[in-house]
Amino acid sequence: MPDGVTIEFTNVTKRFGSVEAVSDLSFTVEPGQITGFLGPNGAGKTTTLRMLLGLVTPTSGTATFGGVAYRDLPSPLGTVGAALEAASFHPGRTAADHLRIYAQAAALPRARVAVVLEQVGLEGYANRRVAGYSLGMRQRLGLAYALLGDPSVLVLDEPINGLDPEGIRWIRLFLRQLAAEGRTVLVSSHLLSEVQQSVDEVVIIAHGKLIHRGTLASLDMVDSKQVIVDSPNRDGLGWALQAAGYAFRSLRGGVIVDNAEATEIGRIAFAAGIALSSLSQKHAGLEDSFLALVGEEGAL
Repeated sequence: MPDGVTIEFTNVTKRFGSVEAVSDLSFTVEPGQITGFLGPNGAGKTTTLRMLLGLVTPTSGTATFGGVAYRDLPSPLGTVGAALEAASFHPGRTAADHLRIYAQAAALPRARVAVVLEQVGLEGYANRRVAGYSLGMRQRLGLAYALLGDPSVLVLDEPINGLDPEGIRWIRLFLRQLAAEGRTVLVSSHLLSEVQQSVDEVVIIAHGKLIHRGTLASLDMVDSKQVIVDSPNRDGLGWALQAAGYAFRSLRGGVIVDNAEATEIGRIAFAAGIALSSLSQKHAGLEDSFLALVGEEGAL
């Protein structure tokens, strides 16, 4: 069984013309655990993964596996298994044919095809054309391809997308098994709820920048107490909160005040002569903390 290696991003930046898709991104992904790479759609996750896999050249910085760039790995499929696009298989070929072609190109034993199809639960569909596969089955086929070289590192982009509840439970247990074997597992998602039962660490980006890294427990501490408040005089309320030293953000349904108690916010408004139309304490959970970090409070 191959030992996992550390994935290292060091000051990675990528510009497309005047657009900076990824900005000075630095973090590591350690072996033996599942790391969730999170952020809203358009945050720069896929661009970051494509730079890691040598599909996009960074404007500056490096992305490596144990200090070695993907293009310089002596056996890429034996080190890194990646699944970035569930729908990238030719619809006219069978799953077994696809995997045989990849195995032959990488000088891997043909026997690995049957092994990985069984691992992902597609052994009964090996000779069915991919055109007849559901999105969830394509996800499993992408995972089979990623496992073809028995790699020490797995890089998976939105692997739960398209899976039914049984499939989601299966992939969570399967990824946990891979990490327990000492492999390095990096899983991207735009929804914390999809991966929070699986991951050990989270790396969160927004607008191409790192905004949080740590355990799920550390994420639960972010903005753990919030107050939702509103007033017919929102401008006056904002001035009063700012004068009292509170950070706040405007929502469609009011103003959210971080690290605050409702009684204190009510006292500040009363002292400033600001009439309130609503005031409530909100104890943020993991998903609330995630949305606050990435700036998507507008859905509240």
